Amino acid sequence: MPRIETLAARAGSAPDPSSGALSPPIQLATTFEHSPDGRLPQGFLYQRYDNPTQQDTERALAVLDGAARALLFPTGMAAGATALQALPPGSHVLLCDDSYFSFRTLAVEQFRRWGLTCTIVDFTDLDAVRAALRPETALLWAETPSNPLLKVSDIAALADIAHAAGARLLVDGTFASPVLQQPLALGADIVLHSATKYLGGHGDVMGGVLCFADDGEHAAACHRLRLLAGSTASPFAAWMILRGVRTLPARMAWHCRNAMQVARFLAGHQRVEKVHYPGLESHPQHAVAARQMRDFGGMLSVEVAGGGAAALAVAGRLRLFTNATSLGSTESLVEHRASIEGPLSTTPGGLLRLSVGLEHADDLVADLEQALAG
Repeated sequence: MPRIETLAARAGSAPDPSSGALSPPIQLATTFEHSPDGRLPQGFLYQRYDNPTQQDTERALAVLDGAARALLFPTGMAAGATALQALPPGSHVLLCDDSYFSFRTLAVEQFRRWGLTCTIVDFTDLDAVRAALRPETALLWAETPSNPLLKVSDIAALADIAHAAGARLLVDGTFASPVLQQPLALGADIVLHSATKYLGGHGDVMGGVLCFADDGEHAAACHRLRLLAGSTASPFAAWMILRGVRTLPARMAWHCRNAMQVARFLAGHQRVEKVHYPGLESHPQHAVAARQMRDFGGMLSVEVAGGGAAALAVAGRLRLFTNATSLGSTESLVEHRASIEGPLSTTPGGLLRLSVGLEHADDLVADLEQALAG
């Protein structure tokens, strides 16, 4: 089978049969011709149910993750919420303690409405994960590397724990992308990506995807729920994500190279208390990351000496790093996560999350140096 770089570069690039075009076509139609008795000669009825551009993108994303099926959604939150809502009522979910803040908020505010219960646990502590299991545990929700502390969970070990308990393992692989990490090959059942981030890659499209190891009952339930709730990605968004995928491996290589240089600089700076980056040997789960990732990604976080006030001052002095939410685009971003997450945040006050972009690494280091110098 071709390597992932080849698969990504050629995603959707088969010549269009009607024109010979090599750029993937986009079909914006909201409705499709059917026969009087309701049969679908071309397989399509209505854009909300399915559409050709979405199918093209889903096929490409499934191939990249080695999945039996992929489902595209308008956002990563919509994808994740669907995976949860499709669980049987009464299900118990184990949620990693450093998962994306909005998913933890979703659990607090909505799980009871959906008939779900939740336990939050440190997924880097496998004994704690085992101890938190219940007979009704249906899903282990891992995020690796995690947001914003860049914790790395052992996917293969978590898959063994989940399957021994009759549960599934979902891995949010947004920070890594399919280029750097293949959770399904390590035993996970579902991979979640916010396609808004590295898959789209240019800060101009939103989307989310669920990739399933098997096209079974849970995948079918997610597909049915997407259809009924209308959580279908627009054809234009699907086309933009497919376009982004075609440069994903090249972009990830540059993101990783830049992030490593930035992380090493910060790790040696006297005004920095801690750098969270799995590529550094000082990272607590560096060995796990080296075993299950091809490279260490473009995301890192840094704890500035002096706490929240000092971190905010550094963020305010940055010139190349833009203070903005999101990640995975060409430009470098910085965010004081505790401010964005609000009063319920568990993120250290002195932490800044960095999305390292595609600028020259020396320029990024110089920007951080002047900002830390005050």
